Amino acid sequence: MARSKHNKEFGWFPGPGTFEHGVHPRQRKTFSADAAIEIMPTPDKVVIPLLQHIGGPCTPIVKPKQEVVFGDKIGEGEAFVSASLHAPVNGVVQKMEVTTLANGRHVQAIAICSQGEQLSDQALWDQLYGGKWPQKTYQSMEPEKISEAIHDAGIVGLGGAAFPTHVKITPDENKPIHTLIVNGCECEPYLTTDYRVMVEAPEAIVAGAMLAVRAVGAQKAYIGVENNKLEAIASLRLAAAGAGIKIAVVKTKYPQGSEKHLIKAILDREVPLGGLPSDVGVAMTNVATVTSVARAVMRSIPLTHRVVSVTGGGIVRPKNLLVPIGIPMGELIDFCGGLSKTAARMVAGGPMMGFAFTNRNTPVTKGTSGITVLTHAEIRRVNQTVCVRCGRCADVCPMNLVPTKLAMASRLKELNLARTYNIMACFECGSCAHVCPAGLPLVQLIRTGKALVAAA
Repeated sequence: MARSKHNKEFGWFPGPGTFEHGVHPRQRKTFSADAAIEIMPTPDKVVIPLLQHIGGPCTPIVKPKQEVVFGDKIGEGEAFVSASLHAPVNGVVQKMEVTTLANGRHVQAIAICSQGEQLSDQALWDQLYGGKWPQKTYQSMEPEKISEAIHDAGIVGLGGAAFPTHVKITPDENKPIHTLIVNGCECEPYLTTDYRVMVEAPEAIVAGAMLAVRAVGAQKAYIGVENNKLEAIASLRLAAAGAGIKIAVVKTKYPQGSEKHLIKAILDREVPLGGLPSDVGVAMTNVATVTSVARAVMRSIPLTHRVVSVTGGGIVRPKNLLVPIGIPMGELIDFCGGLSKTAARMVAGGPMMGFAFTNRNTPVTKGTSGITVLTHAEIRRVNQTVCVRCGRCADVCPMNLVPTKLAMASRLKELNLARTYNIMACFECGSCAHVCPAGLPLVQLIRTGKALVAAA
């Protein structure tokens, strides 16, 4: 394959650096892109949902009034597709609660009241991201031991999907993996969580990537980054020098961070409809996720904290914060100076794929990449009409679907028609709704239809 101009400019890799369709929403990342990661003070209480990942819920293994310390396992992920939970603070377990996730789901949760001296400030950062990450460590480790450490640490994808990571990197002799791709695109507008981790902790990313390569038996590894993140690119290239990991700089487009589309952009391989990256010999993970892999394997520290962007025009002082899992989202907003007078909508995640929420007690979960607070001016308001048959939704759909057909089939509960139009292939990126001149709630309708099809 001839090299494209794009690849010559940013470094060679097999793919075209982009994919068909998609959209170019306003990035709006300047709110928090230059805000270095700050460490939140330990909260008085954390509420940790038993289900905050794809797969089966955890079983609590602690009781009320039991004392726990940082890193203790508190919930056992018994199913293969599940992830255990660990205490992010030193404290005392309270009685079980029911909490509401940002998507509106009510789930059981373990509450812990903080007590005693806590691991915090620079000491916490040094444990989770700082210090030395020797690259030679991984070479003597057995792949099964790496997978076991990841499983025991309760690591899930931190890009938002929250799929248990040990499942992705457990070797499968029926589907050998030749390439690992670490996703650093962060194409969702506003969010800068992964960007700041790439800038501030690139050595941990490279170490985790090398461990994942060893675990899956891959021969090649790429870290995919969009070409609007120049400081992150430079930071990663410096950290990856001599490690055998290539930095693949791809074009900025939404949803470039989708695993199927990043595989197309970097490797020029197409994952079949309904298939997985492993079907084309690829394992995919996220830059923040591999930092968790590095600390689990090399430092025996489970997943207890994550970085969250608190951003948007509705936040007084946008920041990127290192926070414990289970902290109320309202405390993050308060730490950033609270809501501005023009704040109109709080979103868990970004505006394209996030969930609007109103309850400030909604806990941060492993999959919470950001809190975006939009102003009235930032909210696109279109008077909803009937579909005008313009075809724009089909033109931009990165999965080559017909979103308006899926939405109408969902609204009418025509499940056979929804299946015919491959409703389960939609990953709810929101590109269709972004361009719809009729203001139709396409994603919400399709999401409902998918739930009906799954339950049928």
